[in-house]
Amino acid sequence: MATDPAELIHRAQAWLAEDPDPETRDELSKLIEAEDTDELAARFAGTLQFGTAGLRGELGAGPMRMNRSVVIRAAAGLAAYLKAQGDGSGLVVIGYDARHKSADFARDTAAVMVGAGLRAAVLPRPLPTPVLAFAIRHLGAVAGVEVTASHNPPRDNGYKVYLGDGSQIVPPADGEIAAEIAAVRSLADVPRPETGWETLDETVLDAYLARTDAVLTPGSPRDTKVVYTPMHGVGRDTLVAAFARAGFPAPTVVAEQAEPDPDFPTVAFPNPEEPGAMDLAFATARDRGASGVDIVIANDPDADRCAVAVPAPGTPDGWRMLRGDEVGALLAAHLVSKRASGTFATTIVSSQLMSRIAAGASLPYEETLTGFKWLARVEGLRYAFEEALGYCVDPEGVRDKDGITAALLITELAAELKQSGRTLTDLLDDLALEFGLHATDQLSVRVEDLSLIADAMHRLRAQPPTALAGLSVTRADDLNRGTETLPPTDGLRYYLSGSPEAGIEAARVVVRPSGTEPKLKCYLEVVVPVASAEALPEARTKADTTLASIKADLSEAAGI
Repeated sequence: MATDPAELIHRAQAWLAEDPDPETRDELSKLIEAEDTDELAARFAGTLQFGTAGLRGELGAGPMRMNRSVVIRAAAGLAAYLKAQGDGSGLVVIGYDARHKSADFARDTAAVMVGAGLRAAVLPRPLPTPVLAFAIRHLGAVAGVEVTASHNPPRDNGYKVYLGDGSQIVPPADGEIAAEIAAVRSLADVPRPETGWETLDETVLDAYLARTDAVLTPGSPRDTKVVYTPMHGVGRDTLVAAFARAGFPAPTVVAEQAEPDPDFPTVAFPNPEEPGAMDLAFATARDRGASGVDIVIANDPDADRCAVAVPAPGTPDGWRMLRGDEVGALLAAHLVSKRASGTFATTIVSSQLMSRIAAGASLPYEETLTGFKWLARVEGLRYAFEEALGYCVDPEGVRDKDGITAALLITELAAELKQSGRTLTDLLDDLALEFGLHATDQLSVRVEDLSLIADAMHRLRAQPPTALAGLSVTRADDLNRGTETLPPTDGLRYYLSGSPEAGIEAARVVVRPSGTEPKLKCYLEVVVPVASAEALPEARTKADTTLASIKADLSEAAGI
């Protein structure tokens, strides 16, 4: 890290001389002119690290920000990697969302690929990430790039890389691409022709939409009434078209959030999981009246995630957001009822309920590290989900999470239940009775100073808790060491004993730094046996009390 003011200015001037973007050139020029060494130090403290999430960061000038210079270097590194793998004349498909600079980053990537001798094709307009993931295999590409920061704040953008199998990169590919990026000496060494790539037409989107029908059962009920929000993202047109093809009633779209808007003006964070993000969707549902809406559905801005809410009479909103774990279990149960075959998979931080659902149906089950880059690689995969609202219900079409097909499948399930006078909530009750109530919660701490996360992980490793909520820690796994089935990752996992006196069967806690945001995330699960439907309210109270106690004890142990 350069701390000498003169050295900082020199590095900034060298970066400025290469910067192809008038906006970031102007931004950096003003910082240099003002000799704002604090801000320059933040931007030139290193480089954005390319990893298994690709790149993601705040927009702005300098190597620690997302900008055209950083993207051109990333694209050049990817091109060099592909050539080293023997794919130097292959096709790279590029998609992008509606965030600031996304179209520019997509165009720069196409130019770099063509300049390196590869072929490039860009999706016709901002489209959901799953359309890009589909297009890679559909078009026989050797790689794909999606320019998106998913559900991050408006000031961010990102760069997600897929290989020819349609899955996101994992080690060692990420490290090898990063090494090629680091080897780019100057942008002048990266040819960037003005033309030569293809802009795809609607055919690729039509092929994706035709594939979405495959997740539904022919002749199944389709009368679910849905309120839908794309949360200022790119999901609306694709989801509405998919619903129309499937024969569902047109969803009522939340007007204030219908159009793509990179500033996301109606939400603090464009993530359905964040407090307040669903308020306008709930208000729209209330305006439609209790009998006018069956479920509320939301996509995140790039529409690879799907949130679901159900009526909750007597609550302030009148609606309750289902946890990702709950939707994951519902979709698993629905697929089991359709006699799906193949492996069901989820991640180590997601609810263990699906393991019991799969076992009950004599289906293979696997757990992976967090992220669909791992889930998509499970052999014989039929269905995968992770608690962060991600679901893969058609792995042969999209080897990634897909908020469009997940929305179709949960809407079909709601319609089937409605036909028999039941709801998604009723099915969740059935699952609790059959497999035990699996209640989950999360302790998520957003920080400005990333060292606080490292400190918390160090504290937990140095002095691991022996009990949480009065439940003994019977096993502690430091995931840094890896396991028989998992590669190493920065995480801790605690298994807790049950308590027959308290009516608790078992509990589990997983602690890990977020891979995409400045957060420490702790995932909690409590299992409570349920003898009868009448015992469900008491079981939920026990679970909630225990989860709150675990959260308090864990917070104290981690110093957060």
